[in-house]
Amino acid sequence: MQLYNKLSAQERATMLEAAGTERLTLSFYQYAHIGNPQLFRDHLFLAWDQLEVLGRIYVAQEGINAQLSLPAPRFEAFKKHLDSIDFLEGVRLNIAVEQDLKSFLKLTIKVRQKIVADGLNDTTFDVTQKGKHVNAEEFNQLLADPNTVCVDMRNHYESEIGHFKGAVTPDVDTFRESLPIIEEDLSAQKSDKKLLMYCTGGIRCEKASAYFKHKGFENVYQLEGGIIEYTRQVKDNALENKFIGKNFVFDERRGERITEDVIAKCHQCGTPCDTHVNCENEACHLLFIQCESCGEKMQNCCSDPCKETIQLPIEEQRALRKGTHNSNKIFKKGRSEVLKFKSH
Repeated sequence: MQLYNKLSAQERATMLEAAGTERLTLSFYQYAHIGNPQLFRDHLFLAWDQLEVLGRIYVAQEGINAQLSLPAPRFEAFKKHLDSIDFLEGVRLNIAVEQDLKSFLKLTIKVRQKIVADGLNDTTFDVTQKGKHVNAEEFNQLLADPNTVCVDMRNHYESEIGHFKGAVTPDVDTFRESLPIIEEDLSAQKSDKKLLMYCTGGIRCEKASAYFKHKGFENVYQLEGGIIEYTRQVKDNALENKFIGKNFVFDERRGERITEDVIAKCHQCGTPCDTHVNCENEACHLLFIQCESCGEKMQNCCSDPCKETIQLPIEEQRALRKGTHNSNKIFKKGRSEVLKFKSH
């Protein structure tokens, strides 16, 4: 019985290219009580491996958070399996704006304490008392209201390449950092302002809206389905698109283009660019924005030392990495001192 992925990313990429089957990239989440997350996790792996699902899925006692891809012809079978699970029947699936054959190269299903690392003690407030969900049209109306404060609940490296016009974009590396900062910044406006929140697919706003209501904010709204669902509704209903740039996504695509606006710049030379890459040096793996010119010049590396490292024989690179922990640059997402034009 196979309960874990056994193929390397390269092996999987080769197989996907050879198969030539169109794949759908999608995401979904659901808060629900799961009595035995490990057993549920194993059940999902066995079922989804048979359907050739690839992706990154987190399971916890509080629910599931899934980002994945699957062969388009298998979609109905996948949906049927979801509907066979009580708390996933009819769950909203956010279909990606842009599709890519290799958005995911492994099926990874992990059991976690929480499906989103929010740093909150859920026993101190009622997580079911969420803000009001709004669709794209309602979101646009609220955004135009001068009495509304719109807050991006994502991290700085996400909003750097795309965000809603006029939104507050907190300078944070993690979701858990943003909550106390937003509360403090807006503490004087808890009763007289409308707090409008959004994120990629909606999951971060689910918990955040309940948290802010608990903290005394009276008028809390959240974009249902996040940027992904907003983009679909704008297109289907011919609405004005208030989002500019790209939507950052946590898979091999790194982002999906929503508008042609390029609002970020290359972290190495400063030219307009919104393409995220990971440093080619596996010991570094820093996520940063790099244009094609700098990519060619720097051989897809973030710095000269990393560029020098990748010239070494593979075995020597492995020996250098052996026994060492990943540099904390991996968590800095574009803030490293080696980047001349880093975001902040």
